[in-house]
Amino acid sequence: MGKQKKQKYAAMKRMISLKDQRLKPKDRAKTEKKKKEDPSAIKEHEVPKYPSCMFFQYNTQLGPPYHILVDTNFINFSIKAKLDVVQSMMDCLYAKCIPHITDCVMAELEKLGMKYRVALRIAKDPRFERLPCSHKGTYADDCLVQRVTQHKCYIVATVDRELKRRIRKIPGVPIMYISNHRYNIERMPDDYGAPRL
Repeated sequence: MGKQKKQKYAAMKRMISLKDQRLKPKDRAKTEKKKKEDPSAIKEHEVPKYPSCMFFQYNTQLGPPYHILVDTNFINFSIKAKLDVVQSMMDCLYAKCIPHITDCVMAELEKLGMKYRVALRIAKDPRFERLPCSHKGTYADDCLVQRVTQHKCYIVATVDRELKRRIRKIPGVPIMYISNHRYNIERMPDDYGAPRL
């Protein structure tokens, strides 16, 4: 048997470097000379704007009725734990709660297919308020983080560890999660809501 020829996949055409000596001087890429920094010059850097609703770590915009951004997996885990979403939120916070669902979360639920049709039906409940998304793509985690960073009046309801980790970096945003068959709240000021168990 003869030797098999090795096939080269995606072989690229070799290109000449723009700094090559064979190129004409006008076509060559110019080498950039680094300017020495003046040590006496005043250094300017922009300080990030801090929201006016924050009093240190205390968010003054939070208060009943609570606006809760719901994540995809939160609805799924609520169904598994046999919890009514709106009623359980009220039991947790002892106040009126308005669950909000973004277009991205809705799109994610629709993509999951027939297995999660109960979750989709719960999300289409008239008690849930729909929030339109203007950005490209349907990645719900980025959407929720962006929305919470802009408007600090929301509580985020999620079971996703990665999303929780990202939201903990944003000051003044409480996280609602499910533990031992009930809803709990994290990073909520003590004068609001149910005691943590």
